[in-house]
Amino acid sequence: MTFRARILGAAAGGGLPQWNCGCENCNLARSGDIPAQTQSSLAVSANGTDWAILNASPDIRQQMADCPVLHPTGLREMPLRSVLLTNGDIDHVAGLLTLREMQPFTLYATPGIQEVLDGNPIFSALNASVVDRATVHLDKPTEIAPGLSATLFSVPGKVPLYLEGDTVQTDLLGDQTVGVHLQAGETDAYYIPGCALLNDDLRARLNGAALVFFDGTLWQDDEMLRAGIGQKTGKRMGHMSMSGPDGSLAAFDTLDVGRKVYVHMNNTNPVLRPASPERARAQAAGWTIGQDGMEIAT
Repeated sequence: MTFRARILGAAAGGGLPQWNCGCENCNLARSGDIPAQTQSSLAVSANGTDWAILNASPDIRQQMADCPVLHPTGLREMPLRSVLLTNGDIDHVAGLLTLREMQPFTLYATPGIQEVLDGNPIFSALNASVVDRATVHLDKPTEIAPGLSATLFSVPGKVPLYLEGDTVQTDLLGDQTVGVHLQAGETDAYYIPGCALLNDDLRARLNGAALVFFDGTLWQDDEMLRAGIGQKTGKRMGHMSMSGPDGSLAAFDTLDVGRKVYVHMNNTNPVLRPASPERARAQAAGWTIGQDGMEIAT
């Protein structure tokens, strides 16, 4: 049994290039000088035949078209067994509307995220007679594809933007932002595309893992302000940055992790430029910069 993971989308919400952005990275991607990236999603399998998708991005139709292992195997037969959501963000749930063509699969999410979906009637386009909505409770292993177990656990984060009130807690612990512990045979892998900080519980979970896909939204906390394209810091958005004393580079430095891969990178992040010094620094610290189509097997 071999665990396989394929990055369907390595970018954060909006992708690269983002449709309304003229930042350096977006312009370079438009001109073909750096690789374009679609929005955050990961496909995983324990046998190479049956697959689960973690987060359904708005780009999922193209992502699946670009991924041969997810192509139909018959007239209406698919290798897709399930979709699992780590939060209710638009860039992680909007793709569900593309998967509405009466195709059976199981939709896994926590009670809080299922409640968000149930509260929006547009998601009833996923016909309940063929798409089973399975509620997954924290710290309870669930088989999401043959031989592949997923255990959800709380990570510091916040509610989706469209559910924010006057007061926003950005390091909320609950079932609105979760990480995924994937197990296939002897392999332990983790997928955490959104995380506000690496607390002691999370450090203990990840220590000794063979593979970790982790939140790489911003290089520095005020990156969007410096670029003149936003008013929010990474912390305000519920994401820890890569650099700095409180960043993920420093936080992972003392952890024993076999392979570390950044995903969910914002269009402003300089690590998306292959020749940037920031990318070189991340790679020197043992990180792989994820990109669309990258496949990792353990």
